[in-house]
Amino acid sequence: MGTGERVAGTVRDVASMANLQARHGEQLWLAELDLTDTPAIRRVVDQAFKALGTIDVVVSNAGYGLFGAAEEMTDPQIEHQLDTNLLGSIQLLRAALAHLRAQGGGRILQLSTMGGQAVFPGGSLYHASKWGIEGFVDALGEEVACFNIGCTLIEPGSARTDFRYRSAQLAARLEDYDRSPSSHARRMIEDRTRVSSGDPAKMVAIMIASVDQHPAPKRIALGPDAYTVMHKQLSDRLAALDAQKDLAFSTDFSTPYPNRHHCS
Repeated sequence: MGTGERVAGTVRDVASMANLQARHGEQLWLAELDLTDTPAIRRVVDQAFKALGTIDVVVSNAGYGLFGAAEEMTDPQIEHQLDTNLLGSIQLLRAALAHLRAQGGGRILQLSTMGGQAVFPGGSLYHASKWGIEGFVDALGEEVACFNIGCTLIEPGSARTDFRYRSAQLAARLEDYDRSPSSHARRMIEDRTRVSSGDPAKMVAIMIASVDQHPAPKRIALGPDAYTVMHKQLSDRLAALDAQKDLAFSTDFSTPYPNRHHCS
């Protein structure tokens, strides 16, 4: 908005944004939205495009982290994590596609995390949601490139935001898991002295600049921790795959499939 652009934003509580709304006036269009409500997603997205006329960049950023061992989580916790982070993001982007096609293109920025390419014990459901949205956006990008719609996954590492202390949720503790590596995630969330090194303003500046890149980058890693962790785990996965090459190539039939003959 500092450059004069108009922004449509969705929040859980519009009243909490009163100061921001007062500062930017008609530049900022706001609506309340629950990402687990698919009909509401479609309605609000339609309203946003109608209010602004065109929207050049769609940023899908909503989500939170559910942490703890998989066995510690309740069914409702699991369902809400996936409904919000995965299905909510999918439905938001789907709702925007017809508008983007009609206006001749646009950009989609989907917030993921280094946890969309790497994993840590204690984050199994959070990783499920982020690996899921990464697969969706990768395929979506191939589907819509012909409509001049570019899709980019944003993969930040730790950032100095309220994600850990206000947004994150912890599953109820099972004592047996105190000796599991998953307990590290619990200690990390509960440690109020830990300060992340990532500067969210610098990260956002890179995201904004990326919309002028052509073609759209498929992924942007933000933060030295994101680069280091993803590089290590991706390299390990590739090495493991290479080690299985002979095994993989051994599973075809030893003789070609016989040609079928058709009567003319």
